[in-house]
Amino acid sequence: MSTHSDCSRKISLCKRDRSLYTAATAGKECEMQRLISVILAQLLVITQCVQLGFAQATAKPSLRIVIVEGEGAINNVRQRVAREMIVQVNDENDRPIAGALVTFALPNSGAGGSFANGARLLNVVTDQAGRSVVQGFTPNNVVGTFQVNVTASYQGQTANAVISQTNASLASGASTAAGTAGATGGGGGISATMVGIIAAIAGGAAAAAVAIARGGKSKPAITIGTAGAPTVGAP
Repeated sequence: MSTHSDCSRKISLCKRDRSLYTAATAGKECEMQRLISVILAQLLVITQCVQLGFAQATAKPSLRIVIVEGEGAINNVRQRVAREMIVQVNDENDRPIAGALVTFALPNSGAGGSFANGARLLNVVTDQAGRSVVQGFTPNNVVGTFQVNVTASYQGQTANAVISQTNASLASGASTAAGTAGATGGGGGISATMVGIIAAIAGGAAAAAVAIARGGKSKPAITIGTAGAPTVGAP
C-alpha cells in the first residue's frame, strides 16, 4: 500500500512540474535511440564481414604455377645426372609475374636428392618472364619416384604445385634416351628395358646389313628372355 502511495506522489509531482517530466522522458528516448544506433552499426559490420568472407571464398586464385620442365623426368643415379626444373608463375589472367618467390622442397628421406650444399629447400625469385629455374639439383642413390613441392608467394597470395620425378639406375645411353623421352613426352618416360630392346634391334639390323654385304642370306636372331633382356645371336 505504501508503494502505491509513493508512485502516486511521484506522478503528481511530475504533473505539477512539467519541465521535469519532459526532461526525464527525453532522456529515456535519447538512450533508446543510442542503443538502436549501436545495434544497427554492429549488424552492418557483421554483414560486411560475411560478404567479404564469401567473396574471398569464391574468388579465383590470383597465382598459378605452370610446370615448364622437370615433370616426369628420369634421373640417372649412377651418373648423378638430373634434368633441371623450371616453373612459371602467372596471375589470374595468365600473365607472368616477375619478382615472385618460389620455394622448392625435396623429400627428407627416400628417393630424391639435394640442392647446393646438401640443402633440401631452394628459394628462387622469378625473372621478367615469370620463371624460376632450379640449378644445382643432384639426385641421390635411392631408386624410386618422388615429388618436389613447389610454393609461390607474391603480395600476400600463394599457390602450390608438385613436380614428380623418378630416380633410376640406368646405363649412360639409356639415361640420355630416358631423359629426352621424359622431357618431350609430357612425363611418360621410357624404361631401361625398352631402351635395351631398341639398342638390340638396332645392333641386329647393323649385323644383318654386314652379312648381306658379304653375300650371306642368313640374318642374326634376336631373342628377348623372360627378364626382358634382349640378346643377339650369330647369323
